[in-house]
Amino acid sequence: MKFRQKAVIMDAESIRRALTRIAHEISEANKGVDGVALVGIRRRGGPLAYRLASRIESIEGVKPPVGVLDITLYRDDLTTLGPAPIVHRTEVDFDVADKTIVLVDDVIFTGRTVRAALDALMDLGRPRRIQLAVLIDRGHRELPIKPDFVGKNVPTSRQEIVSVLVEEIDKEDKVVIEEIIE
Repeated sequence: MKFRQKAVIMDAESIRRALTRIAHEISEANKGVDGVALVGIRRRGGPLAYRLASRIESIEGVKPPVGVLDITLYRDDLTTLGPAPIVHRTEVDFDVADKTIVLVDDVIFTGRTVRAALDALMDLGRPRRIQLAVLIDRGHRELPIKPDFVGKNVPTSRQEIVSVLVEEIDKEDKVVIEEIIE
């Protein structure tokens, strides 16, 4: 399958502004960050979670704990990924029990990734509450999952792909809509 870039919908500066706003919203919704931790969904949710933690630190003076969650074995499409899917390490070096966990991901689409992340997170302990922060909400939910904090709502068709590029992985920050070309 091939893709063609259709539009750049966020540049590095708009991503920075969106993350700063989300950091303020997380702080406000939780009346500070005491007992709050961020857990990024591997791959691009991880760098976004670390950026949010830094912004929260600049607002609150305290940096919340940050972890990265691998959800590979929790996916409901695991059998379609091939005979030997690549499993990465979950890096959550703190107790999630009785904390408010903010799950962080780049894009929410059907909600299935978040469902898998919830299952993986619950295997680590029993958080007091789980909130969801995403940079992009593109709609098309298949499960009753709604993010608490959204950087940008982007209406899309199912024939479009939303790609978030982050400096830590892709050497640049931007969000693009791509279309499938045959």
